Parts: sequence; C-alpha cells; structure tokens
Amino acid sequence: MLKVVSNQRSHDCAGNTRRDFLRVGAIGASALTLPNLLRSRAAAAESQQSLRSKSVIWVWLSGGPTHVETFDPKMTAPVEFRSITGEAATPIPGVTIGGSFPKLASVADKMAIVRSFAHNNSSHGNGTQLVMTGYNDRADMRPSMGSIMAKRFGCSDPQSGMPTYVRMGNIRSDGPGWLGTTYSPFDPGSQASKSMRLSLDADRVSDRRNLLDSIDKMKRSADASGKMAGMDGFEQQAFELILGSSQEAFDTTKESKQTRDAYGSGLGESLLKARRLVEAGCGFVTLNYGGWDMHGGIEKGMKSRAGQVDQGVSALIADLHERGMNEDTLVVVTGEFGRTPKINAKGGRDHWGRLCTLALSGGGLKMGQVIGESSRKIEVPATTPITPQDLMATILQMYGVDHRMQFVNNSGRPVFLVEDGQPIAELV
Repeated sequence: MLKVVSNQRSHDCAGNTRRDFLRVGAIGASALTLPNLLRSRAAAAESQQSLRSKSVIWVWLSGGPTHVETFDPKMTAPVEFRSITGEAATPIPGVTIGGSFPKLASVADKMAIVRSFAHNNSSHGNGTQLVMTGYNDRADMRPSMGSIMAKRFGCSDPQSGMPTYVRMGNIRSDGPGWLGTTYSPFDPGSQASKSMRLSLDADRVSDRRNLLDSIDKMKRSADASGKMAGMDGFEQQAFELILGSSQEAFDTTKESKQTRDAYGSGLGESLLKARRLVEAGCGFVTLNYGGWDMHGGIEKGMKSRAGQVDQGVSALIADLHERGMNEDTLVVVTGEFGRTPKINAKGGRDHWGRLCTLALSGGGLKMGQVIGESSRKIEVPATTPITPQDLMATILQMYGVDHRMQFVNNSGRPVFLVEDGQPIAELV
C-alpha cells in the first residue's frame, strides 16, 4: 500500500502557541523561570519516541570532482585517461583510489565506492538538482533529501531541540522546493542563528511576563495572534534550540585538542561539527567544500583541495566507528558530476555527467566493497548505472522510509518521492 503524507506535518514544526507556554503557569508564576521551562520541556520530551534512528552527513564537493583522481584511478587505462595523481592502495584486495587520498584509502574497508554513478547531465545547475533531488525540473522544484527528512520526521528532534536538517555552506537545490520554507535547512551562519542566544540572562527571567517578553524578542515575524506558527521556519528551529539542550553541539572547542587535530581545520572542523550535531539529534547535515571545477591544472588543483578531504573525511569515518555511530550515520561524498575521462590541453578535465563521483560510509549498509564498474577509458558505466534516484531510494530505505511514499505537493496532487529509482541492491 502506498503511503500518502499530506502537508499536515508529521511532527508540527511551528505549531506551539503562546498558550502552550501559559499552561506552564500551572507550576506557579514565581516558578516560571526559563530553567524551569527547560526542565518542563525536557520531561515532556522524554515521553516522546523519535521515529528516526539514522542520520546522514552529506559532503558536497561542488564544482564537479573528477571521478578519476578521486575513487576510480584506472591505472590500466591509456596514459591520457588514467589518474595523473597515481593511486593509493586500500585494505580491499585489488582496489585503489586516487593517489591524493592515502588516509582515505586506509579506511576504504569502511566504505562503499560506487563506480557506475551517472545521470548524463554536464550542467552545474542541472547536475546539482539531479543529485540533490533526483529530478531536473526547475518549473516544479522538488525537495532535497534533507528537507524530505524534516517533513517526514519533524523539523526538530523532540528530545534535544536540534534541527533535523542543518546546512553548512549553500548548495544549489538543497532546499525544500514545493514543501515550503518551513522545511528549509537551518544554517548556523545565518541571521536566525543569533536567536540561539537569549538577549536576557536566563537567571533574570523570573516571571511569566518577562519570560513571554523574552520569547517575543526572538521572533521576527509573529502574527497578530501571537502564535508561534507565525514564526518562519528558521526562527522556529532556533527557538527549539534555545529550549532544547543541543546548543553546545555547534561548538567544536568542546572537543579535545587531539580530536580537533585529527580532523584538521577548514573542512575538517565542519565535519567535526557535523558529527557533534548528529550526536545531538540532527538527522541530515550538508557540507559544501568547493573548488573542484578543474578545467586546467588538475594536478595542482588536487594538491590544493584533496588534503582537507583526505584528512577530514577519513577522521570522520574513523571517529564514527570508534564511537559506535557508524551503524546509524551514513556519510555521502559526491558532487554534481564527474570530469571528462581524457586530459585536455590545459592539463585538466571538463564537465562530464556520464560518470560521476560517489562514495559512502556507514549507515548500517554493506561496506568494504566497490559497486559497479567503469568502462576501459573511464567514460561511462560498464555495468548497470546507479542513478541519483537509486541513491535517494537507498537513503530512504536506510531511514526506514518507503521510497515509494508520496507527499502532496503545492498543487494538491500526491507525488512520489522516487518514481524510477530502487535501493542499491549491493548495499542493503
């Protein structure tokens, strides 16, 4: 039976009203301090059971990372096609990855490398939309995977208040599409994140009037009735964070120096933050690390960009395993397309959607394998292509969501999330 989920929220993202907070007055106006409100909310949350048990950390290499110099070096190909950065051996017998990734190669037994991922579109915008949403339809913009999760499981974790979907660095097409702005990702670098801090010291919020005044100050767009539903999605997520227990998840200085050093700076720090967010209840994190549009000088470009990926992603994979989080956290490394198999006159590679970059780790899926195979010159899949919709179906199944589930779009019509894709058989 197909399950249709209407635009009524599974867990209402913005349905709390001031009346909900006035109910807390039953504990007595003198006791209506913010700390007491926090404790009251936490106690109520304990009785709720989260429907989600999995999370995704999506590492987006914007610009179109070369599939050859990353995960398919193909050193048996003619010299003008094979990886110009060589190869690095992995613990998987007979499997190598690009020579710029020795640390990542060392944890390849905890990864699944997909060498037949393709969608045949070599446009940055269209390729991004295809990989992020499974579709290329700008007239009827589809929701991204993170927004689908926010719609399915609610915008915030009921225990911690952590937003379900967090974005670090904008990716085109990573928004809610026709689901609406309520299901947009929470951006910790945005203006809304400033609402995570009360302008009034919590210890000074000693009565109901001051408490409600402090709440009002956090709202940019409360409606005339004063309902929390008047907040936009970003403010509501920030509000949930304030009432929850997860604000510190955004602060990587809480980690030991040893851990911070293992991840490294830049992308590594963002990946460490992503791990902390997932620990605090976040269901989907996207990180954008660009600079992969290497039409020329690809050898130099790889030296510039690969180091942070090699250190940060390998540290994340190792850390998730050490913490026992690998079964419940899926790491996805991809971009909008691959690069032309043959090196051009500038020593680079151009846009190529006929074969793309994709590697996965964790999520309770089957790791330590290569899925699919490329052609002799790394031009196209030599085996059945894995499509963006197949990737979506796999992730949805990992979450325990029927990939044939439907949502009602903004025209009031039930729409399949995935029309053609199937879970990747080798992974599940």
